[in-house]
Amino acid sequence: MIPLVEFPEIVEHYAPEFEDVFSAEAFIEFKRYISGLVVSENKTIDGINRLLVVENRNQTSLNRLLTRSPFCLGGLNRSRLQMLAGSPGTRMKAKGVLSIDDTLLAHFGNHFEQHPEGTRMLYDHVTESYRWSHNLVTMHYSDDETDYPVLFQLWKPVDLARLEAGMRDAGVPIKASKEALKESAPAKWRSYLIGVWSRRRKEYPVIQRLYKTKLDIAQAMVKQWAQAHPKKKWPVTFDSWYTQPDFCHYLDQQLRVPYVGTLEEGDDLILKDGKKTIGEFAAQLKQEHLTAVEAGGDPVFQPLTIKFKGEKEAYYSYCQTHRIQSYGKQRLVINHRQADLTDNPTYFISNRLRWQAKGITRIRRHRWPVEVYYQEGKAEGLDQYQMRSFSAIERHIALVAVTYSMLRAAQHDTRLRHRLQRQLQVELEDHPAAWRRATQAQSLWTLALFISTGLAQGHSLDSLMKPLIQATCSG
Repeated sequence: MIPLVEFPEIVEHYAPEFEDVFSAEAFIEFKRYISGLVVSENKTIDGINRLLVVENRNQTSLNRLLTRSPFCLGGLNRSRLQMLAGSPGTRMKAKGVLSIDDTLLAHFGNHFEQHPEGTRMLYDHVTESYRWSHNLVTMHYSDDETDYPVLFQLWKPVDLARLEAGMRDAGVPIKASKEALKESAPAKWRSYLIGVWSRRRKEYPVIQRLYKTKLDIAQAMVKQWAQAHPKKKWPVTFDSWYTQPDFCHYLDQQLRVPYVGTLEEGDDLILKDGKKTIGEFAAQLKQEHLTAVEAGGDPVFQPLTIKFKGEKEAYYSYCQTHRIQSYGKQRLVINHRQADLTDNPTYFISNRLRWQAKGITRIRRHRWPVEVYYQEGKAEGLDQYQMRSFSAIERHIALVAVTYSMLRAAQHDTRLRHRLQRQLQVELEDHPAAWRRATQAQSLWTLALFISTGLAQGHSLDSLMKPLIQATCSG
């Protein structure tokens, strides 16, 4: 743990972009919190406060930033995006891609008797177990130079009592025979009630506001972004969980937004000779391809190369327009990475029927950076919160996004790069983790200068170390 005797240079450099969002007092707390998120390994309020010798204050000051300070999350996000738009390297470009994804933020720490507001036991595919977690939905921007979140929102578990009351008020039929499940099988009652809500929400529009699914959140994000940028149509891409007929129809027919979705091998194609699963159809194409190649004919899967983040990637692709069950006409791309087609194929669809495999594959490839953001964001403290208040957790997540965006902006800031490289005598790499380590190293260097200067001015080592030790050990 490196005590901070002054704010890191990256924070001082970018913090003025956010000054209008906060009161004068809250702005100092903002700088303290961001500094701790960059430098500290313990991203909790307690861990950050122990680090701060500069502007050393009681821990309650940082608590107030998250729980009481009246700053606007929307204003904070606008300032963050304006900061990123100020650099050619991080501003959004014509070939940029938006992706939709979500992640679990597992409950950090074990000493709370109560779990934070909005947590549920959710299945974690990484640990293959259920964990107390929040679920964060993100719309992420990516191009070959940069990537960062643009919009994000925590999913809130359904309030069953409110949902039931609202549905009854709206006149939605609820079977009396199911009500015993409230006591005998609460999970089944929850499943039944949400199922009725899902089936009846179009028939009774008033009940839609009672609960928002992750798909609803994603849909609202794309709508918000499309309305804010009516002249620009960045394509949106997503994995198979978000590739749902209603979501795709909404993007296509209501928002006129291009998309690239992902199918599973069990999804159905409607062909002239009947219905086949995508997996069955891909296996048929593979056999036709191998037969044609052996006979010296034209291959079914054509080789193509795309450029992603400065690297070239090779694929073998089939691309045609097909009718997909529940989706209608779609541009279908089936991709292999191996020339002999021995690897498992991937299946993509797009509502742009004239697009070719190369463009669709490139767009879908830009879904991966949101996964990297979740990994690196968690290194910046994305899931390291110990607040119980839902609104405080939302603010923490927004401040982590600011921290990540500062690290992204710094990669393209020539002046800041040169200053840090001269000071540290190292060549900085171009990814957020490297800049975080460089900021930690700079903080260590600043601490050494603080002690060296104090000794040169005649201060004793004891007098110099005392405030550092007190700040580190204070509760």
